[in-house]
Amino acid sequence: MPTVEVPAGSVSYGDTGGDGPVVVLCHGVPMDGRCWRKVVPLLSGLRVITPTLPLGGHRIAMRADADLTQQGVAGILGDFLDALDLRDVTLVLNDWGGGQFLINAGRTERIGRMVLAACEAFDNFPPKPARVLAVAGRVPGAFWVLLQAMRLRPVRQMRGGYGAMAVAGIPDDLLRDWFTPARRDRRVRRDFAKFAAGAPPRRRLLELSRRWREFDRPVLVVWAAQDAMMPADHGPRLAALYPDARLVVLEECATLIGEDQPEKFAALLTGFVASADRSEPMSDGVGPGDAPSQDRAGEP
Repeated sequence: MPTVEVPAGSVSYGDTGGDGPVVVLCHGVPMDGRCWRKVVPLLSGLRVITPTLPLGGHRIAMRADADLTQQGVAGILGDFLDALDLRDVTLVLNDWGGGQFLINAGRTERIGRMVLAACEAFDNFPPKPARVLAVAGRVPGAFWVLLQAMRLRPVRQMRGGYGAMAVAGIPDDLLRDWFTPARRDRRVRRDFAKFAAGAPPRRRLLELSRRWREFDRPVLVVWAAQDAMMPADHGPRLAALYPDARLVVLEECATLIGEDQPEKFAALLTGFVASADRSEPMSDGVGPGDAPSQDRAGEP
């Protein structure tokens, strides 16, 4: 897997290559691009890039002084786009929603459009079921204990945690592998703990989210009907906040949309990129304060 140097360290990534429109698929905690393994083969005609961000599943530790707060990791994502000189990117956020903080940093010049797919938003950083990670990240030694517990399958697959992130379930060997780097490498574990403890307070999160309306390029919000991590009302709220947005709700789907509805998501993403590439206005676009348009996929 290739790597690229950014100020915080090395970032590895997958790249399908080609000269098609660029789509950057981001992942959650502590995952990597394999959460999109069912979707990537369906995106023919697109150049698909899957960076492994320092969210705990990365195998190359960041520099010791790297800023791994929510806004810091958003900055690393921005540095990654710069390092590869990517332009007119379709940025896809799933589970981790921190890429939206690039708006606050004024670093959206490389982003042509966004897909917000069952991701963190507003004051939901981190989601309630994941807040044990934030607590453990602030207590010396606690993160190591937590990672040791994740060696046990019943803990990994708890219905109040990762076991609820996909209706179809996350393959246990994959889930186990995502936690392995932080368990084996103390430097990766340090990075993971820094990120887990790095969310701003609730009031600050809400202040930051108010500026997201400044992003006036197309936004597709894809929410999951069976999501235990992301509040159901956050999808409509995001669609109402962004000036040019549309909401789609996927049935039989939880947070990891790529696990539960890869074909439907790939079709939505491909159509979104194609319509934006033709400079067509989004159908039923909404502005702040308006009622968002909403489609429900998977219903009779």
